[in-house]
Amino acid sequence: MNVLVVNCGSSSLKFQLINNDKQDVLAKGICERIGIDGRLVYEPKNGEKEVTDAPMPTHVEAISMVLDALVNNKTGVIESLKEVDAVGHRVLHGGMKITQPVIINDEVIKVIEECADLGPLHNPANLMGISACMKLMPGVPEVAVFDTAFHQTMPPKAYMYGIPKEYYEKYAIRKYGFHGTSHKYVSQRTAEFLGKDVKDLKTIVCHLGNGASLSAVNGGVCVDTSMGLTPLEGLIMGTRSGDIDPTVVEYLCNKEHLTPSETLTILNKKSGMLGMTGISSDYRDVSEAAEMGNKEAINCLEAYYYRVIKYIGSYIAAMGGVDVITFTAGLGEHGIPLRREICKAFEFMGLMFDDEANEHANAKETVITKPESRITVCVIPTNEEIQICKETVKLVEQQKNA
Repeated sequence: MNVLVVNCGSSSLKFQLINNDKQDVLAKGICERIGIDGRLVYEPKNGEKEVTDAPMPTHVEAISMVLDALVNNKTGVIESLKEVDAVGHRVLHGGMKITQPVIINDEVIKVIEECADLGPLHNPANLMGISACMKLMPGVPEVAVFDTAFHQTMPPKAYMYGIPKEYYEKYAIRKYGFHGTSHKYVSQRTAEFLGKDVKDLKTIVCHLGNGASLSAVNGGVCVDTSMGLTPLEGLIMGTRSGDIDPTVVEYLCNKEHLTPSETLTILNKKSGMLGMTGISSDYRDVSEAAEMGNKEAINCLEAYYYRVIKYIGSYIAAMGGVDVITFTAGLGEHGIPLRREICKAFEFMGLMFDDEANEHANAKETVITKPESRITVCVIPTNEEIQICKETVKLVEQQKNA
């Protein structure tokens, strides 16, 4: 089965065409500057990247260009669109109403629309992609895979906030968590890589990128995660503040004469590594500055590591132990010093770090602890697209067999 995986942003559209039977990416790429001018970057398997500048007023034109690229005579990877058996869409927020991947219908679209206030930048864009695919590929099954779904197994003690219950009842204000597709894929792949049954493992997944989150996965089930109602809660990130005292918002509003929305923009887009250092939101730039003795960069990295360490420690306590800690995403897969600093904090628990293995663990599946370590630490590259493909195939096949 060939699955077109689509991840729509407000002005961008990432895609992969995946053959599920072989777990093979036939083509991938991105449409950029949708609604501005438009650019398609297309890369067929074993081929070179092609860049095409063309008007993309809406996501319909973007999807149309993607489909044309997939079937063109020179660099296309399929002969006709009839070879696209299903479309899997990454959708940010399903709220409390959708807690697992679903075949898209009118009811699902309505829920995505209702959750737009919880994901104002993402849900409307996700809907644009869904609408465009439905228009251009009528009759092809479409599946929504939600960023929040994997975390909906959390118990109330993990997702409830200490606020009046009426706000939970009226507005569903609670922790939802994000990066769920990545956390699910990585926790399952970690078990497979280690030759274990995921049901027998207590795993902490560290998805560390420009956006970052941790999850506690007990027996394959998420029991807690660091992001909350929105992706702002939790770790220090590239531009996000992570956990802060809520009164900071009111304090900044009063002192700087800002609206709450303006203050939240600061916390989402001007804080984190960027705000703490004034240098960059990129970990590599901050690390380079720290190596040169920049005090703000040093303080920022120490705070970043400390926050991750605290969350890992709390999840170990919450699960009553841990078998595996797995690093994934951009920083997790490439951050050699980052992994070392975080792991060294748990040597008191019998974690025996392997510096040499860590040095060579560059975005490949590997173990970076010694065989006698009481806690195993892995690096497992994430693959959200493959996970979306798997979920899509599973649902489409269930529908066929129903």
